Amino acid sequence: MPRVIHFEIYADEPERAIKFYETVFGWQAQKFPGPMDYWMLDTGKEEPGINGAIMKREKPLTGSGDIVAYVCTIGVDSVDAYLTKAQAAGGKVIVPKSPIPGMGWFAQFLDTEGNIVGIMQGDPTAK
Repeated sequence: MPRVIHFEIYADEPERAIKFYETVFGWQAQKFPGPMDYWMLDTGKEEPGINGAIMKREKPLTGSGDIVAYVCTIGVDSVDAYLTKAQAAGGKVIVPKSPIPGMGWFAQFLDTEGNIVGIMQGDPTAK
C-alpha cells in the first residue's frame, strides 16, 4: 500500500519556520545544496516516521482560508506541553485539545507561516 515518505512545509520566511520547528519539536534543518531555498528536516530516529523539508512558499497566502500545504499530524507525548511550546514560539491554537474517544487527544495550531499543524497524544482512556 502506498504511504507518505516525505513532507514539505511552505514558508514565507524559511529561517523563521526552521526556528519554529526546531524550538517546538527539536527537529534539525540543513540547507539542501543547489539554487532552491530548500532545507531538509530530520525529525529523529527514535520512533518510526518520516523526514521532510521546509521550502519557500511559491504562492502567497490570500487570507481567504485556502490551504496551500499538506496538513500533517505529529505524535507527541503531551498535547498540553506542545501547545504551550507552539504558542511560545509564535504559533496560534486553532483547534484546542479535544478527545478522540479510545484513541487519544488531538489539537491543531498555526505555525509562524500560517500552516496548520496537527498534534496527537495517544491515550486509549480519552473520552
